[in-house]
Amino acid sequence: MAKIWVEAYGCSASFSDSEMISGLIVNGGHTLAENPDDSDLSVIVTCSVKDATASKMIHRIKESNSKPLVVAGCLPKAEKDTVEKFAENASLLGPNSIGKTLQVIQSTLDGKKLIALEDSDISKVGLPKIRLNPAVGIVEIASGCMSECTFCQTKLSKGDLQSYRVGDIVRQVKTEISDGCSEVWLTSTDNGCYGFDIDSDLPELINSVVEIPDKFFVRVGMMNPMYMPRIRDNLLKSFDSSKVFKFLHVPVQSGSDKVLNDMKRGHTASTFRDVVNQFREKFGKFTISTDVIVGFPTETEEDFEMTMNLLRDTKPDIVNLSRYSQRPGTDAAEMVQIDVAEVKRRSKIAYELISDISRENNQKWVGWKGQVLFDEEFENQVRGRNFAYKPIFVNEEPKIGQISSVEITEATNHSLIGRITN
Repeated sequence: MAKIWVEAYGCSASFSDSEMISGLIVNGGHTLAENPDDSDLSVIVTCSVKDATASKMIHRIKESNSKPLVVAGCLPKAEKDTVEKFAENASLLGPNSIGKTLQVIQSTLDGKKLIALEDSDISKVGLPKIRLNPAVGIVEIASGCMSECTFCQTKLSKGDLQSYRVGDIVRQVKTEISDGCSEVWLTSTDNGCYGFDIDSDLPELINSVVEIPDKFFVRVGMMNPMYMPRIRDNLLKSFDSSKVFKFLHVPVQSGSDKVLNDMKRGHTASTFRDVVNQFREKFGKFTISTDVIVGFPTETEEDFEMTMNLLRDTKPDIVNLSRYSQRPGTDAAEMVQIDVAEVKRRSKIAYELISDISRENNQKWVGWKGQVLFDEEFENQVRGRNFAYKPIFVNEEPKIGQISSVEITEATNHSLIGRITN
């Protein structure tokens, strides 16, 4: 028996992977350490989507390399040589090789490096897990994607789309609920293309999940715009369910169709506009989250202004802003790059606009009254979500999993502040 420390970075799928790794560790007879200093071995579940994120991963790998180490997740699959440069004795575990967790850990404890980066045939649905948040069940519905984006390493890490069966996912959701979760996240590399390889789709999955009779809420994870026209009408119907948060994460990345074409995104700016307009028209108060990259190698000043105009027109509630950074192995890394100072200038302009839009959108919620599910700890406070998945804080001290009536009294750029009224 050994004490194992597990830490995770990146997207919700990465955190889900860490929960399953922890579950396999405990089922295998080991225990989870409360801190890295008290462990016999560390597992770092990495992310490699951005250059800054990869740098943080390397920093953690170097800090943890004084004892047995397993580097898991996307970075070792996408940049094996980079990981081995800084931790030549560390074992490597790919994002689709989780079934070999115990084998890799035991070999590492025995002083033998083991590399398990090949995709195994094991589904991630039904694996044991130790949840990071007792109120939230993260359920992976697929691995990989159908896209070939020129800036992204994810395809290198996770490969082609492999959707899990609807029935298997529904059984996993039932397990999450029976274990006390009041909120379920349906997550994958790209929810938009879920099921296309198994003659199904995301609306069918959502409809099957919400038929579960228990009281719970569903957050539908990121979906790329290029697949939205194919599923949009049925997705609008799926979101009618009161169990589904009125929240969409649809990364547009740029407002310029030329840049989107260079990115090989497979959609246009108008695709994103149509999605925003249709969901807001049907549901009224509806939270739109998107991603924007500034400074892509072929982005001109005119292209950048198109992105700013798209944001002004659609007013997304959340914009995950990134400065473009070269990721090894991607097509865009071979293009002529824009000067770093210019990328920073554009990023600053975009950030200021995004802040103004967020503040304007959040102010519209002041005075709203309704039910809030308090679902997570955030910066030493308990944070709640309403039907539109808006982040809400209150002056009281609610418990995780508590549902209360709340009145919104203030708004900031990033959240709402209210008081419990019942």
